[in-house]
Amino acid sequence: MDLSILIVNWNVTHLLRRCLASIVASPGVDVYGSGRGLRAEVIVVDNASTDGSPEMVAREFPWVRLIRNQENVGFTRANNQALDLARGRYLLFLNPDTEVVGEALQIMVRYMEAHPDVGVLGPQLRYADGRIQPSRRRFPTLATAFLESTILQQWWPDNPIARRYYVADRSDDEEQDVDWVVGACFMTRRHVVEQIGGFDERFFMYSEELDWCRRARAAGWRVVYLPTARVIHHEGKSSEQAVAARHIHFQSSKVLYFRKHHGAFAAELVRVFLLASYVYQWAEEAVKWLLGHRRPLRRQRMAAYIQVLRSGLRGVRR
Repeated sequence: MDLSILIVNWNVTHLLRRCLASIVASPGVDVYGSGRGLRAEVIVVDNASTDGSPEMVAREFPWVRLIRNQENVGFTRANNQALDLARGRYLLFLNPDTEVVGEALQIMVRYMEAHPDVGVLGPQLRYADGRIQPSRRRFPTLATAFLESTILQQWWPDNPIARRYYVADRSDDEEQDVDWVVGACFMTRRHVVEQIGGFDERFFMYSEELDWCRRARAAGWRVVYLPTARVIHHEGKSSEQAVAARHIHFQSSKVLYFRKHHGAFAAELVRVFLLASYVYQWAEEAVKWLLGHRRPLRRQRMAAYIQVLRSGLRGVRR
């Protein structure tokens, strides 16, 4: 088997259908076992969806290897389940809210074969309207934790710390070595998995690809961004269904990453800062609610922020 495509799904039936259809339509990719072209298998792990996703896969794509979990075990654990079954020389982690464009799969496999020192390969991601979606990063620092995806970035959106983190000093159309690539789609090779292991399941979701790439780089592998391979990413369609959980998992994974790679003191600084920022955001929403501005929205956000504060950002498995 040349390629194993691993997809973890949660309640995005229509997007998963488009994702699988795009794989079928990929030139030179054989998912039917005909023996012609790039031999590929697709493994879908469904995390207890209630929208008919697994039934749709079984009915419309019977050649897919389908795992049905009885509960949402998290993104990392589900990916590790797929890894245990995968037979390919190359492994592609692919979100269900993506669509493979043209010969992207062939391009990525050929690149991996031509560059045996590359352990992780990320394509260029694009939004559905064709705009480029930033998908390459430098490793975060403490300054990044304070100035990227926080209230401070809202106040100073084009700050130099965030720009450096997003590799804004390099062209999106330039093939380049990077620190890490966004996990919506990336390819690795079996030997990398055998060397560094699967995903760290303490990351329920978010930051798991950052941790993976850091471990791969530490083991001597290159991480490369390849813009000639393109994938459409309908960003965040699974996670946006659970507002409070998304905040909790995103931020607690950030804290976990800093604890794992920068120590307990750095992690605690990040945790306290993030909790303080949610206190501010709750107060801001409360003032808007008192002024009568879009009260249902303000009530929803206030409730979500209260859940974040109650969690303490110490990690939630379920």
